[in-house]
Amino acid sequence: MVLSVGTGYLFSVGATFFFEGQQFYEAASVLLVFILLGHWLEMRARAGASAAIRALLNLAPPKAIVVRDGKEIEVATADVVLGDIVVLRPGNKLPVDGEVIEGESTIDESMLTGESMPVTKKVGDAVIGATINKSGTLRYRSTKVGADTALAQIVKLVQEAQNSKAPAQLLADRASQWLVLAAIVVGLATFVVWFWWLGQPLLFALTLTITVFVIACPDALGLATPMAVMVGTGLGASNGILFKNAAALEEATKLNVIVFDKTGTLTMGQPKVVETVPAPGVSPDEVLQIAAAVDQGSDHPLAVAIVERAKGLEIPKVSGFLNIEGKGASAVIGGDQVFLGNRRLMDEQKIDLLALGEKAEALKGEGRTVIHVARSGNLLGLIAIADAPRPTAVGTIKKLHEQGVRVAMLTGDNAGTAKRIAGILGIDIVLADVLPGQKAEKIKELQGQGLKVGMVGDGVNDAPALTQADVGFAIGAGTDVAIESADIVLMKSDPYDVVGAMTLSRATLRKMHQNLWWAVGYNVVAFPLAAGVFYPFLLSPEIAALAMSGSSALVAVNALLLKRTRLEGIRPAAASTAASAAHEQPTGAPA
Repeated sequence: MVLSVGTGYLFSVGATFFFEGQQFYEAASVLLVFILLGHWLEMRARAGASAAIRALLNLAPPKAIVVRDGKEIEVATADVVLGDIVVLRPGNKLPVDGEVIEGESTIDESMLTGESMPVTKKVGDAVIGATINKSGTLRYRSTKVGADTALAQIVKLVQEAQNSKAPAQLLADRASQWLVLAAIVVGLATFVVWFWWLGQPLLFALTLTITVFVIACPDALGLATPMAVMVGTGLGASNGILFKNAAALEEATKLNVIVFDKTGTLTMGQPKVVETVPAPGVSPDEVLQIAAAVDQGSDHPLAVAIVERAKGLEIPKVSGFLNIEGKGASAVIGGDQVFLGNRRLMDEQKIDLLALGEKAEALKGEGRTVIHVARSGNLLGLIAIADAPRPTAVGTIKKLHEQGVRVAMLTGDNAGTAKRIAGILGIDIVLADVLPGQKAEKIKELQGQGLKVGMVGDGVNDAPALTQADVGFAIGAGTDVAIESADIVLMKSDPYDVVGAMTLSRATLRKMHQNLWWAVGYNVVAFPLAAGVFYPFLLSPEIAALAMSGSSALVAVNALLLKRTRLEGIRPAAASTAASAAHEQPTGAPA
């Protein structure tokens, strides 16, 4: 740009004051107008690509009510300090992260975690800034403010990803440098050939030289990948998929094996009652009623699973509750002695399992925990408990298979349990009996077979494996260590978002390639056209400026079209915006 406008302007100054010749003032001015128009269109496109960051920033409320010197006062959210007591009323957005110290309420965390159901919060529970208080009044102590809040960290991740360079961008940058050098060489060669060799007038030769300088501006090449990265990472953020850098976006397209840590990713990470087997003449509800009566009030994971399954049933009163360490529990219901526990407890109490003994062994062989329920010396039935698969796990694996990606499961469970779950979900590779410290080694073994491996995990012991993998996916509800070690964070804690992340990565890479091919193709055609190779068909500098600006605008618009594309597991930008609007603060609610 400096070469083209500068050459025309300096020649015009010389023609005005020092020698006779054609003046280019008008052409240089029009050229600048077209160049500035192109940059304005480019900036508009960039602003559209950054809409995701603005939407995230708008989630935080501008004001907060805090208690200072015993009085409730309203301050700007930026003025809330660590340790402040924040007062939260129904309909308010939480200004900062903290810990509840008074009251109980339900919080809508969907805008950050994707969880559609409001979460009950009581004293001692952590709360996240930018979420919405739905019902009760809370007071909580701020534990993270300013740049340390969960929302601020998410915004930081998105900004860093949008500003990072994909490997393809490094190639484009080098190509741009060579293109500038080629423009100078071709421009000077054009002048030499037309003026000295072919003997054309100075004005003609200089016009063609300026045209070459203008049309060869590497704007389109420089925009080709950054615009696609900005749109892709922004679209991911609005769908709860956070790419930490552009390299992760590109690497995800190369994966041919995805390894899932079983607990908490493919499964719920919480025991659930999966089957109730009553004895002859006994109903399943009766088995659950008796078991829930004994277990109510216990915080043991198996007890919690039974009580949850019995919700809605009438639970009888119990007395004489006794915990039997390592075996189960006993209690008295309606004057009858009830025992609830494992096979050892039944054997000690000399309770005949009858035909259910074989069924109990079969359930254990499938990797399920079996609870025996007995009353007055007779077995009422069995309750099978297992870590249930996530609702979207089967769909996730099916879609990954459709994309040509194999799926592996990593677990510390025995081979029998692991194969049962793998059979239900349709998993290709089972890595069972793996100790926490061996997970990274298993990833390395797969990589040693020439495979590109992605790892999905949520726990502290997954961190080394997430780091070792070519691309690490952290479940958002997991630990900070896992999230720190991963390349992509799935905020909704839904394994199906792995499909969304990979689909979005591939779509973004396609846009990069389309833009790069267009930018390269444009310059291949533009150079000879501008240099007068197709004489008498010639381009003026003004038309060249329009072509250059149009090329840059086309690249930007093509990248923005990604926001309107329907992708598996990804909502288009318009739908994401509408969903976000649905969670906005209710009209009239105080901030």
